[in-house]
Amino acid sequence: MSRARFTLLLVAALAAICGAFYLSSQRNLQRDSRGASLFPTLAPELDTVTEVSILKGSATPAVTLHKNGEHWSVAERADYPADVAKLRRLLRALGDAKLAEEKTSDPANYPIIGVEDPTQAAATGAQVSVLAQDGKHAVIVGKPVGEGTFARRVGESKSYTVEPAISVEPEPRSWIDTQLIDIPSSSIQSVEFKPATGAGYTLHRIKPKEDGFALDKPPTGRTALDAKALAPSVSTLSGLNVEDVAAAKDIDFSQPAQAIFTLEDGAVVTIAGVAAGDKRWVEVQSSKDAALAQKAKDRAFQIASYRYDAIFRPLDQLLVPKETKPRADAGASKSGAAPPIKSAPPPTAP
Repeated sequence: MSRARFTLLLVAALAAICGAFYLSSQRNLQRDSRGASLFPTLAPELDTVTEVSILKGSATPAVTLHKNGEHWSVAERADYPADVAKLRRLLRALGDAKLAEEKTSDPANYPIIGVEDPTQAAATGAQVSVLAQDGKHAVIVGKPVGEGTFARRVGESKSYTVEPAISVEPEPRSWIDTQLIDIPSSSIQSVEFKPATGAGYTLHRIKPKEDGFALDKPPTGRTALDAKALAPSVSTLSGLNVEDVAAAKDIDFSQPAQAIFTLEDGAVVTIAGVAAGDKRWVEVQSSKDAALAQKAKDRAFQIASYRYDAIFRPLDQLLVPKETKPRADAGASKSGAAPPIKSAPPPTAP
């Protein structure tokens, strides 16, 4: 073989090798998904989302949020209004999520990072499905890791770490709009309390724009507290949030306590309350606030115990405590000193 022919073959071989390396590198670059969007088409379609469901531990969704017109509601809470701000945070997290690192494709390892089948009773991850104009997006959100979360797109074997982190709560009560009533105490003009048992009472504001209240017809022989102590607390109806919602028919309101608040604009807010175990439930009616009346219709609301106690104050808490009379046989002097000990008489001589 001549030197020229050998040189030509060598150059051709080197060119082929370089070409192979180039193509290989190009294929690897295409396979490298670092920084790619978890759902590339979701971010621009967030405004078209009409339903979000969360699945964990069962084939039946734990939470279903759906949009009717401009309003979002929680299906598992009788279509009670949803916390839209919280829903938007979840959708933004899904739209912004980027693939940080490829992880296992072996189903045997899925439970380690929480991306196993979410319908299994012991599943640690949760499946989030989003229905938008461009179709359905579904991902199993696993355990947190660093600044992100393990995740696996439904229908795929590969799992990833994605960033920023995605937080999912599979409890319906976590998705309700918690704000129920926000009435400042300065608006309350009178309170009528009707307990389930025992004596009720009526309180009324003494002067407009002043804090003092008076107790109508205190019990015979008892004295009411001073005017400011009788006033409803600042947190009675202000920023009253709910912890859960149920159908009113599912809570026994056959013997409720009742607090009737008359406001400065003449509106009347009536709250009925019952204790069920360690939970406190209320029903609400409003004579003028149509939005509140609609929100509360046929529903019962669980509220914090301390808020319940501020609304339903028993009569005894509005009265000066009764004086405790000292026992006749106490044997102590007014000064508190113990009585003198009498010595026994000396023995007589036999």
